[in-house]
Amino acid sequence: MGLDSKKDVHLDGPGSVSRLEVLEGPSGRRVRSEAERARIVAESLLPGAQVAEVARKHGATRWQIYDWRRRFRQRGLLPACEASQPTFAPLVVGGALEERQAPAIKLEIAIGDIVLRTDTAIDAEQLSRVIRVLRASR
Repeated sequence: MGLDSKKDVHLDGPGSVSRLEVLEGPSGRRVRSEAERARIVAESLLPGAQVAEVARKHGATRWQIYDWRRRFRQRGLLPACEASQPTFAPLVVGGALEERQAPAIKLEIAIGDIVLRTDTAIDAEQLSRVIRVLRASR
């Protein structure tokens, strides 16, 4: 019989089917070579590749590709982690770095209706004395 041939089977007896069609030929399952699986797995591991798209392109399911990856990994044909290592851009400094002065931060303290304005370069002891004087003058 050819690949597309049919067989008619007639079953007689109580509770049986009177006619059964048996289709012979390919089952619909695709048999892929090891090399073809390897190519599909390699394509799925390319940067930016999506397993679902690769599977659809090759008429497979993403679970098949994950299974093939696992099997290749178990046999040592794939690294344990197929995720690529992060790549870093080199740091290039155009010229010598100059020492920059940090801008002076302004400090504003309100005590009642009196406002004291200074920068943070003021000595802590000196600032304490000024605050004590302002509080005493109220």
